[in-house]
Amino acid sequence: MILLTGVTGTVGREVARLLTPTRPVRVLARDPARLSLPGRDVEVATAAYADHDALLRALEGVRTAFLVTNDPTQPDDSRFLAAAKATGVRHVVKLSAYAVGEEDADDLITRWQRTNEELIRRSGLDWTFLRPRAFMSNALAWAPSIRAEGVVRSLNLSAGNACVNPHDIAEIAARALTEPGHAGRIYPLTGPEAVTPGEQAAHLAAVLQRPIHVQELTTAQAAAQWSRRYPAPVVEALLQSAARQARGLKTTVDPTYEQITGLRARPFRTWAADHATAFT
Repeated sequence: MILLTGVTGTVGREVARLLTPTRPVRVLARDPARLSLPGRDVEVATAAYADHDALLRALEGVRTAFLVTNDPTQPDDSRFLAAAKATGVRHVVKLSAYAVGEEDADDLITRWQRTNEELIRRSGLDWTFLRPRAFMSNALAWAPSIRAEGVVRSLNLSAGNACVNPHDIAEIAARALTEPGHAGRIYPLTGPEAVTPGEQAAHLAAVLQRPIHVQELTTAQAAAQWSRRYPAPVVEALLQSAARQARGLKTTVDPTYEQITGLRARPFRTWAADHATAFT
């Protein structure tokens, strides 16, 4: 039995789509009503990370788990690991972050993920760490302004980021969850090229066959925008991450995806074509 967490999110949903047609899969969800799972019937376990007893029930009989956590203010990784060790889970595939492997990155989110990785290393369980660069799907944040105004507003319009297609991350996750040979491995994952927000807007314009104008945000404007969604410490971490991108520190293209799959990582223009309807 494989347990998947984060299945209402971008990568977890893709992992579920890849595995559910052929594998016995159980998904963990705080709110099962939010699930939209493809394929055959999937076993659903209702639990929050803070509910230890519910986690124990969800992990019963599970040998491999895909772990996604997203709140740096909560010890959700340690909560999950405590239940996993108690129920005999053998292997955890952890969705982490590319910046964990970059010495100059020291924002709140990166430090949190470094701590999470160290907890898993010390747990005694087998582990695989997936370290993706920014998701191409972050461009969905522009969908409302593109639909309404034909405008993309972003920090650092000319700063590149080797962002990665979530489908590529999910492919590597699915392999790590189902194939031997991935324990103790760290997989940095990027797209095939660094693209700037301005270039992303141009790709979207070509796919949508309509003009899209770009407007560069100031740091203060970006902070105000993020503050509507995130607490202040997370906003500060996002600003620090954006400053690293402005210095050209997120352009490295990593060959890991191609080495594992034999395929070229999907470029942003492919992601844009696959998700065009989100912008119309």
